[in-house]
Amino acid sequence: MKFTCSKEAISEAVGNVSRAVSPKSTIPALEGIKVRVSENTVELTAYNLEMGIRTSINADTEGEGEFVVSARLFSEFTRRMSGDDITFDISSDLVINMSCSATECSFQAMSADEFPDLPKVDREKCFTVKQTLIRSMINQTSYAASMNESKPVLTGELFDISDGTFNLVAIDGFRLAIRSEMTDCSEKYHFVVPKKALLELSTLVKDDDEKLCRVFTNDRHIIFELDNIIIISRLLEGAFHNYRLSIPDSYKTEVIISKRELSNCMERCSLLIDDKNKSPIRCEVGNGVMKISCKTGIGKINDAISADISGETVTIGFNNRLMLEALKAAEGDKVRIRFNGAMKVIEMLPLEGESFIFLVMPIQLKN
Repeated sequence: MKFTCSKEAISEAVGNVSRAVSPKSTIPALEGIKVRVSENTVELTAYNLEMGIRTSINADTEGEGEFVVSARLFSEFTRRMSGDDITFDISSDLVINMSCSATECSFQAMSADEFPDLPKVDREKCFTVKQTLIRSMINQTSYAASMNESKPVLTGELFDISDGTFNLVAIDGFRLAIRSEMTDCSEKYHFVVPKKALLELSTLVKDDDEKLCRVFTNDRHIIFELDNIIIISRLLEGAFHNYRLSIPDSYKTEVIISKRELSNCMERCSLLIDDKNKSPIRCEVGNGVMKISCKTGIGKINDAISADISGETVTIGFNNRLMLEALKAAEGDKVRIRFNGAMKVIEMLPLEGESFIFLVMPIQLKN
């Protein structure tokens, strides 16, 4: 079998699917990329048993068949070949001969027999979302997904779709992030997708507001379809936290503040905090000013930011990193921050509406 294709196209395709290659597996084939050659098409697949990525490119082909090739060699050789078009000539004993302009090389492939099939997902039930929108939703919430494997379901993000609203939710026990969008999807969906698969999806999205992501799911797996790329992932099992119960239904103090100024303040505080020197941020809110202070073994800082403040005065402590990551995920020049007392959850929202809701647990301050 033989095929010739654009160096640019094959390099991009290999780079895309390589995200799902298993770095180390008891099944050697999973450390490679499966290549299937058919009429005028070359299909590439990688699968680590948790997540799979498949894409295809146009090519001039002779014969049909499939094989598995080392992901590292495939990536490095296609990227480094001279010339614009690469010809792959695969012998009957699966030796790959590559030629491009004046460059020729060869290496051994392996049989595709040991490469497992991607899971089957019914494609009749589907909903769509703009690619740029799903990327935005992921980027604004993924920071809050848990890193603790003791409760695996919280290492993913909840897709909660009902009554014309699409909520994407992440929580780790110390913070919660919700991103909401209206949807014309009439079906109800409630499932949890691993954070890693969502981050890969976000990376593969195109910068085109008209491009759609089609989503297919069953009880165990999900497929995201982006043009000629599909990402398939297992779903996480278990009961996700009832996030709606965590959202405050009232507040005593509201602050409208510059996101940039507060972020810069948190960055300055972070200079005094490390693994050996930990301390909560002390925040005093009232009289048109948010006062921020922090003291560790490294040093101390006192800062003040003018803000539009309504309601009661409050003094509260919080983790600097958790607040800073929420601020980085927030959209807009200003944010609304709501307090309900010294030991109640801190709520962050956009200046208008509730397209996102970020919650951060407070820390009790020492007198």
